[in-house]
Amino acid sequence: MDVNAPAVWCVQAVGVSMCRAMTGRLLSLNVGRPREVAWEGKTVRTAIWKEPVEGPRMVRRINIDGDDQADRLAHGGEHRAVFVYQIESYRYWERELGRDDFAYGQFGENFTVEGLADDEVCVGDRYRIGSALFEVTQPRVTCYRVGIRMDDPAMPSLLVSHHRPGFYLRVLEEGPVQAGDAIVKVAEGPERLTVAQVDGLLYLPNKSRELLERALRVPALSEGWKGSFRELLAKPVAAAPAWPGFRPMRVAEVRRESTTIASFRLVPTDGSAVPNAAPGQYLTVRVRPDGGAPPLIRSYSMSDLPGERGYRISVKREGPASRYLHDRVAAGDVLDVAAPRGSFVLRDGTRPVVLVSAGVGATPVLAMLRALAVEHGARPVWWLHGARDRAEHAFAAEVDELLAGLPDGHRVVAYSRPGDGEAAGAAYDVAGRLDLAVLERAGVPTDADYYLCGPDGFMRAIGAALAARGVEPGRIATEAFGAVPVHASGIVSAGERAPHVPDGPPGAGAAVMFVRSNVAIPWDERFPSLLDFAEACDVPVGFGCRTGVCHNCESGLLTGEVTYDIDPLEPPAEGRVLMCCTRPTSEVTLDL
Repeated sequence: MDVNAPAVWCVQAVGVSMCRAMTGRLLSLNVGRPREVAWEGKTVRTAIWKEPVEGPRMVRRINIDGDDQADRLAHGGEHRAVFVYQIESYRYWERELGRDDFAYGQFGENFTVEGLADDEVCVGDRYRIGSALFEVTQPRVTCYRVGIRMDDPAMPSLLVSHHRPGFYLRVLEEGPVQAGDAIVKVAEGPERLTVAQVDGLLYLPNKSRELLERALRVPALSEGWKGSFRELLAKPVAAAPAWPGFRPMRVAEVRRESTTIASFRLVPTDGSAVPNAAPGQYLTVRVRPDGGAPPLIRSYSMSDLPGERGYRISVKREGPASRYLHDRVAAGDVLDVAAPRGSFVLRDGTRPVVLVSAGVGATPVLAMLRALAVEHGARPVWWLHGARDRAEHAFAAEVDELLAGLPDGHRVVAYSRPGDGEAAGAAYDVAGRLDLAVLERAGVPTDADYYLCGPDGFMRAIGAALAARGVEPGRIATEAFGAVPVHASGIVSAGERAPHVPDGPPGAGAAVMFVRSNVAIPWDERFPSLLDFAEACDVPVGFGCRTGVCHNCESGLLTGEVTYDIDPLEPPAEGRVLMCCTRPTSEVTLDL
């Protein structure tokens, strides 16, 4: 792989960098098609195996002739058309890992280059290679598949922690490219944020708000990374749960809100004040309908702000835990309650707020409506709610009272099956369901912050309607209870199964409770991590790197203790856990 050094570099003129000279060289052009490989008992579809090709290849808007991506949600698209890695990093890793078996394409790159270091190249820089023009858009997406290719599971973490991720290019002008072509820098991106800096902003601790804001001002940065940075800027500093595990709380009041929903007011048994909670968060409740059976653990949104009267949760009667609450719990009873949790919370800002719900999905957005009413702010507030009929329309009078106290409050209530004699007017506004046409007729603003909660089908339909109206995805927050489907990047599915005990002999460890999936399963030492265990149980859980970098597998840890087999680059907040690199050391309760 020995090559000659580039002949010319950038020069300075009148204090401004004039980068029109050769800044590197394309050493190898590598392509590959998707293939299926066996890995840890799974089948993974991946195109990370790239092989060098001779002669020119046409580089097109999405990829290179002869190349493809196996999972375009994670690795493809216009902003990730071509992946670049440097020969200098090859040599670095050969020394660092003590290896001498690397070949071009080893790191899954399309272009193996000389020069263009990650701590020098900036997002937005433009380069001419051969007859094509390229723009730097983002660092590598940290992914477990590079660990498979390198036969080193720690590789995703190492690439980030050693500041050598590599980067993606967008194709501005299509054209043929071949090994040996000079790489000529033709323009500099704004803000001068290097690939290594941008990578660290997402994956490393001690993030700089100033740098995050600068990164969002780079037009070339891909929308995926911009969305992640907006979330980081909007996300409040994570606070530890107000108390560990469960604590006893007394039911101070039970109130029927509709034919299917009841509210329960909860106060500490010791008479103390309840800790604060953000509007939109939920409580997790543990009940024991049958003393000889495992407890039932469920999460319920708070439908009011915490205060002197305690917390209020509102529960629809469906499933054994909620039936127990509806049928057998009365004022004076004591329940086990975990501290408020959840990231579906009202964000600060000046844009209009649109609260969209169906059925019992009204509970978290009702708390948000209360918070907006208490603030007496000038933000326009829209309440959009769907119910079957008046009998199942919970909180109607409370919502109308809160909206009346707002300077710019609006209501759209839809009854899908209004009862006989129920005419649109006082109780509801639309016969039918909330949909795109209803939003258009009502003049609901598009430049708003949207908060959605309700059944999965409802949220999918509303999400599609908002997309059709041009609402930016980053303006839409959603809340869902129960097991949430996830995209298992690259894993070839063997078919959908309900959560279950892993195949093979049963484990002998302490119980692992997956709350949303409603299963408690003994820990099995056959599995290297809680993530592997959850996958064997068909419990939905996201992942990306599987080495403690991306936090896609992060979950709430309600009770119990875990140990980290791999120290994450940025530890999760207290009360949270990274499933990919932990094992339980006691009975644990997870919000999955």
